[in-house]
Amino acid sequence: MASTVQIPLVGGAADGESVTVELDGNGRPPLTHHHLGPQGLAEAQIYELESDGRPDREWVYAWRGPAV
Repeated sequence: MASTVQIPLVGGAADGESVTVELDGNGRPPLTHHHLGPQGLAEAQIYELESDGRPDREWVYAWRGPAV
């Protein structure tokens, strides 16, 4: 079974929320996360994986903008 991790979303409409993602074979999460808005993909926001310097979390997804 694949390992998962919770990663916080920083910035944008979903700031402060977290998502649970699967880690790949090298123990890394996906490079991007598309956070769906109330109307699905029409309002999706793009978040990009970044390293985080805090000792209690290794990564964050930082807001990059709307998907469309």
